[in-house]
Amino acid sequence: MLEELKLDRGLRLGLDELGFAEATEVQQQVVPAALTGQDLRISAETGSGKTLAYLIPVLQRLLTAKPDRNAGTLALVLVPTRELARQVLKECRGLIGKTPLSAQAITGGADFRYQSSLLRKNPEVLIATPGRLLEHCQKRSADLASLQTLVLDEADRMLDMGFRDDVMDIASRCGEERQVLMLSATLKHKGVGAMASQLLNDSEAIAIGQVRQPHSSIHHQLILSDSQEHKDKLLVALMQQGGFKRALVFANKRKSADRLAGLLSHHQLRAGCLHGEMSTEERKYVMAQYRDNKIDILCASDVAARGLDVKEIDLVVNYDIPHNGDDYLHRTGRTGRAGAIGLAISLVGAVEWNLMISIQRYLKLEFERRALPGLKARYAGPKKVKSSGKAAGSKKKRSKKAPAKDKTRDRNRRDKGKPKGEKSASNDGFAPLMKKKSKD
Repeated sequence: MLEELKLDRGLRLGLDELGFAEATEVQQQVVPAALTGQDLRISAETGSGKTLAYLIPVLQRLLTAKPDRNAGTLALVLVPTRELARQVLKECRGLIGKTPLSAQAITGGADFRYQSSLLRKNPEVLIATPGRLLEHCQKRSADLASLQTLVLDEADRMLDMGFRDDVMDIASRCGEERQVLMLSATLKHKGVGAMASQLLNDSEAIAIGQVRQPHSSIHHQLILSDSQEHKDKLLVALMQQGGFKRALVFANKRKSADRLAGLLSHHQLRAGCLHGEMSTEERKYVMAQYRDNKIDILCASDVAARGLDVKEIDLVVNYDIPHNGDDYLHRTGRTGRAGAIGLAISLVGAVEWNLMISIQRYLKLEFERRALPGLKARYAGPKKVKSSGKAAGSKKKRSKKAPAKDKTRDRNRRDKGKPKGEKSASNDGFAPLMKKKSKD
């Protein structure tokens, strides 16, 4: 399909350098539509090639217009995390290697003055996280007045992370004639539609595949557990079994991810940790070790659920069950990418049973039950289940033999049978003491 488009020669050479062979479905639909200059709302599953889908038309537009080097930033890609920013920058630089264009990334955690010096060089393409870029805009070190294209990648994730006001502020500083491409895991996100109505004009929606559809190349399993201690043993046993090139272990809390990395390292397994409280340099170091095969296992919070594109991740373990089906899709989408086969294993305790069932129903997915030799859980699932598969609550039935508790108050019981208005003198607590009648 892309062969039929009149792309810049330098851009085609960049595609060849990246080993681009055949366009994915999202690329086939997005690239021609974006080249018309129309605003787009795009939803596609992770690992579908959506980054190239928007980068190709954005770069083609710049190369066709032959922009002024002093015009400031001409294409802006806003992303929710530093990891995704670095990933997009890497692909972008691969594409523009044979062109006169330049690209930079501006994210939190890096030196502000150094970033200002990069912006003074007027890179045509800027990939940034909203918070840090807004700081540069407020201090006038970033110039977006001549912007031609604004890309909001993982728009739903940016909204979930509280970046809505920052994104709207940045958009207000961009050129009015800009093209806007909004990408989201789902176009039905409660905030995405509202943002699209404010930022996009006469936009077209492109949805690839079913939003809730799990990757067909990923095998899903669950292992029941009795406690945190049991989960720890299961995780260590899974990692010691091997059979994977790279494994990714997800926990719901940063402290848990840190603890699990320490646990696996204690058992002589090459493990690292990644979460949002780490500095940019620490994250870069861990990711470099992971990509260079110096560590085999990465224990992470949900910061790694989106934008982490590392080849040959063939095992994803949910130590903690994610909060919803969409998060499950993003986590497990780190494996089974580009047609490769992946395995996703979830460790499920009794308190997580109903959440696991909800995820299965939401995704219309059935997990394969699995047990590890010598570590089979005593917990085999709830004794009683509802039609949905969730655990049925156990209500205590009142014994027929036990008499119902009399709720009548003692003071009212003493007055039972007396004429109305004639109550025990002791009821109010202020009556005088009764004298005993003398016996005559």
